[in-house]
Amino acid sequence: MENDIVIAVDVAKTVFEVAVSDRPGHVCKRGRPNRSELLPFFLAYPGATVVMEACGSAHYWGREFQKRGHRVVLLPPHHVRPYVRGNKTDRTDAKGILEAYRNAAIQPVPVKSISQQTLTALHRFRSGWMKERTARLNAVRGLLRELGLFIPVGAREVVPAVWAQIEDADSEIPAALRSVFAEACQEIRDIEARIKKVDHELEVLAEQTPAVVWLLTIPGIGLITATALVAFIGDIRRFPSGRHLASYLGLTPREFSSGLKRRLGRISKRGDGYLRTLLIHGARSVLLHARKQQPDRLRSWANDLSKTRPHNKVAVAVANKLARIVWAVWTRNVPYELMPKAA
Repeated sequence: MENDIVIAVDVAKTVFEVAVSDRPGHVCKRGRPNRSELLPFFLAYPGATVVMEACGSAHYWGREFQKRGHRVVLLPPHHVRPYVRGNKTDRTDAKGILEAYRNAAIQPVPVKSISQQTLTALHRFRSGWMKERTARLNAVRGLLRELGLFIPVGAREVVPAVWAQIEDADSEIPAALRSVFAEACQEIRDIEARIKKVDHELEVLAEQTPAVVWLLTIPGIGLITATALVAFIGDIRRFPSGRHLASYLGLTPREFSSGLKRRLGRISKRGDGYLRTLLIHGARSVLLHARKQQPDRLRSWANDLSKTRPHNKVAVAVANKLARIVWAVWTRNVPYELMPKAA
């Protein structure tokens, strides 16, 4: 017989708010255990359903509860917020989690494994360092432009051009700024070395993950996109179809419909913006190579679409198509097969 006890946990760094419910809409017990008291608190409720928001450290606690025989449900935080009544406190948050759990339309978030969170951490570090590298490059470019020195377009051109100006005794860089620009160039090189190290770690983990191997066969899906999909999505079978995956990534139109009128607007941009950006970049790569001799059916469709639509719209449409292909390849565990252009 399934246990009817549902326990809502408002996750925090030190003190957790816990609400125990024995029937829908009723809280029979509350508690505020600290980090060391949280797991012993659940010894009195074996086989209970533990509900939490999918926020920081929730996946860790979810794995710990699962090891002890509990059923874990993680809810998206933005879906829980409307159920919090009155002032926002830990007590009302826990009660809101219980109320949101009763809504069957809210899809839970799967608990991530250690391997998934390893990939996630690598991507977070890489993304942060890429932004930091871009900021340093733009700062060096802008400051040199104020001195009348213009660097050619391209990130790879910045550091060699700056070093050449620093080593040139007759350049227009003031003596007080030469050491500072040298430090900036060295910092950019250090960031690039860190990014390369993360890329190497992703390559090693990709060889050990069958899903990544299948996804790499899809046009426009590279190492970064494939590993990011596995890291952030986890279980692909929670999506009934490829359209559900595309909608989860925010690549389907936002709808404004009423009565007999149906209006479809721009893409919703819901879900993870990092995954959506990677898929759109992959779609641009597909469009770039769509004019080759003897194109396959996907590139032929993209090329035909680009003749009548703006480039960015076509890129988003191709990204939507790639998301559906990702779902098909991943659920069937088969490589993508290039289909020749229809006669």
